[in-house]
Amino acid sequence: QVQLVESGGGLVQAGGSLRLSCAASGRTFSTYAMGWFRQPPGKDREFVAAASWSSISPYYAGSVRGRFTISRDNAKNTVYLQMNSLRPEDTAIYYCAAARGSNLGLVGGYDYWGQGTQVTVSS
Repeated sequence: QVQLVESGGGLVQAGGSLRLSCAASGRTFSTYAMGWFRQPPGKDREFVAAASWSSISPYYAGSVRGRFTISRDNAKNTVYLQMNSLRPEDTAIYYCAAARGSNLGLVGGYDYWGQGTQVTVSS
């Protein structure tokens, strides 16, 4: 069992930055791939970024590539999402998730989810 708790959301102006954190419980954190998803108002949850347990070759949705960076610290059981050059269309609830498998671009590929943290980008 893995429990995930996100933090770091908030209100920021367009062009600004935020760093989201996701703290995980459990001693097997390092064996899970980790991902970030978001759900804009009135829309479905969508993939943002993912990293395997080793963080080699993380990958990103096209809409955030070059602006967002996923990283993880297995010693701290924490995964991060650094978000730069934020845009109003990045406004959403952001979720972290843990996966045993490899379908990291899909909501259904994850086994555990956090409760989400709100990110609002004003224009």
